[in-house]
Amino acid sequence: MIDFPESTKTNRRIPKEAFYKHLSLSTALKSKFVSDISRIVAENSLTKENLNLVKDSEIKEILLLSIELKKQDYDQRIIEAIAKGNPHKLVFLMSYEDQKQLAVYYQKLYMTEWMPGAKVELHLSGDSLEDIWSGLVRQIAIGPDTQISSKMSLDDQLMRQDEIVQLQQQIKKLEKAAWGETQPKKKFDLYQDLKKHKEQLEVLIRG
Repeated sequence: MIDFPESTKTNRRIPKEAFYKHLSLSTALKSKFVSDISRIVAENSLTKENLNLVKDSEIKEILLLSIELKKQDYDQRIIEAIAKGNPHKLVFLMSYEDQKQLAVYYQKLYMTEWMPGAKVELHLSGDSLEDIWSGLVRQIAIGPDTQISSKMSLDDQLMRQDEIVQLQQQIKKLEKAAWGETQPKKKFDLYQDLKKHKEQLEVLIRG
């Protein structure tokens, strides 16, 4: 569940035009707002005041935007455009039929897998909006257990996560290549490379 305090709820519908009329978009991307998005609702507004935080922060507001989609294979550039063109920090909850997806833009777009609504988890942790924002980014980009357990900085964690994803992709390619290789020496070499990549992956995951 998305565990945000009652004091943060806004449930304010925002016309799509409010976004694409004020963003520098190509005609094609503007049309995507119409073809891909059904409606946008600001579900929650997180501020120092409504969260009763003591510490000041350069971040003044974090918004949870719920975006109802007309199709599941939406153009992800829409989310990037909204995030880059908004002065607030934004967390996105994408919805298509009974499926949900969380997304956040932090130097690049991070998204979870699609999942049933009941499995969506997002929690607040920290005594400033900076800490809360970092925690939200971690939960979406890496996983729900990282924001408390790890002492690594957000940037370091994301860099490690990118390395993990790249290694996982390389391992899949090597496995496929090794499976299809018929020459014994080439097959052996591929399995040796595969072993090295899996060892590197294990080291990264252990931290």
